[in-house]
Amino acid sequence: MKPQKIKENIFWVGAVDWDRRLFDSLIQLPDGTSYNSYLVYGKDKTALFDTVDPSKTDILMSNLSDVPNIDFVISHHSEQDHSGAIPDVLKKYKNAKVITTPKGKGLLMDHLSVPEDKIITVNDGETISLGDKTIEFIHTPWVHWPETMVSFLREDRILFSCDLFGSHLAASDLFFNEYWRVCDAAKRYYAEVMMPFRTTIKKHLEKIEKYPIDIIAPSHGPLYKEHQCIIESHKEWVSDKVSNTVIIPYVSMHNSTQLMVDYLTDSLVKKDIMVERFNLPVTDIGKLAISLVDAATIVVGSPTVLAGAHPLVVSAVFLANALRPKLKFASIIGSYGWAGKMTEQIKSLMSNLSVELLEGVVIKGMPKDKDYSALDRLANDILNKHRGINIG
Repeated sequence: MKPQKIKENIFWVGAVDWDRRLFDSLIQLPDGTSYNSYLVYGKDKTALFDTVDPSKTDILMSNLSDVPNIDFVISHHSEQDHSGAIPDVLKKYKNAKVITTPKGKGLLMDHLSVPEDKIITVNDGETISLGDKTIEFIHTPWVHWPETMVSFLREDRILFSCDLFGSHLAASDLFFNEYWRVCDAAKRYYAEVMMPFRTTIKKHLEKIEKYPIDIIAPSHGPLYKEHQCIIESHKEWVSDKVSNTVIIPYVSMHNSTQLMVDYLTDSLVKKDIMVERFNLPVTDIGKLAISLVDAATIVVGSPTVLAGAHPLVVSAVFLANALRPKLKFASIIGSYGWAGKMTEQIKSLMSNLSVELLEGVVIKGMPKDKDYSALDRLANDILNKHRGINIG
C-alpha cells in the first residue's frame, strides 16, 4: 500500500502484512497485521513516527522515496516490529536523530546497534517543535516493555499510541469502519500482549484523559476517529469487574474428562452461568486468552498422563498464569487411570493468579453417579461464589 493522507502534511507510510499468521513464534494472527509508520511534515522539521518490521523495510523505504529529509525518528518502542527498519532509515537520512526514552536508548543500541550519538532521550512531558507542529512525549512504561511511550501531536490532536489501542488486523482502509471487528481484534491484542500489565495500563489510560484527542494512531491495525469506543473498552478490560462466566479449557483422551466437562457445562448453564469451553487440541489459544479478560472463574479439565497433567493443559495453565487475568476463582476436574499428581501440578502453575481454589473433582476411570453429584456440588459452589461478588 502507498502512503495515505491522514491530515494535512501527515501521512501513513507503513506496511500491511496480509499473510502473517504467527507473531513471536507464539501469537496467532488470524487476520494478519500492519506495521504503522507515520510521517509528519512541519514548517521547519520532518518527523517519522516508528518504522516497520524488518521484513517490510523495502515497503517503508519505497514509501519514503520522495521524502528529501527526515530530522527525527520517534521510537515509541524498541521491539523490532516497530523499530526494525531504523538502521535503514538512518543510512538514508544521515542527519536524522532517533528520539526515545532513556530506557529505550539502551535497548535500541543493544537490539539494533543504533549508534549512541544518533539517539536523543526525552523525559516524560518533554516537547519538540517541528516549526508549526509540537510533539509532546508521554512516558507509558510497560505497554508492554519497560521503555514504551506514546506521543501527542498538539496542533492536530493526534495521539500516536504505539501498542496501546493496537490490533493485529490487516485492512485496506486507514480508518476501519467495522468497529465491532476492530474491537474484537483489539481485545485479542490486549489479551495476548497487554493483560499482564493491566494495573499499569489503567494508570496510563487515566494519564491520557486530559488530552483533547481527535485521532488515535496505533502501531498495529486501523486508526480511530470515533475513539471513545476503544478507550472505554480498554477501561472495561483493565477494571476489576468480572462477568458471570466460567472458562473451561480441557483435554480428554478416553472420553472420561469429556463426560465430566459436558455434565458440568449443563449444570452451570441451568444456573444461568455462562460457559466458554476450549477443547485444547483444536483451540485457537488466542480465543482462550480473550475469554480470560472478563471471566470470573476457570475450571481446568485434564486426564492424567504419566502421573501428571496433559501437556496441552500444562501449556494453557502456564499461559493463563503468565497473562495474569482478573479471575476470582479456579478449580480442577479430570480423571486418572491408577494414580498421579495432576492436581498438584496444575495448582503449582497458578502462582500468579489471585484466585480462590474451589474443591475440584478428580476421579478414577469413567464418571459414576457419585462423581456427577460432585460436579453438581462444584457448580453450586461456583454459583454461590459468583453471587457472593454480586455477579450471579
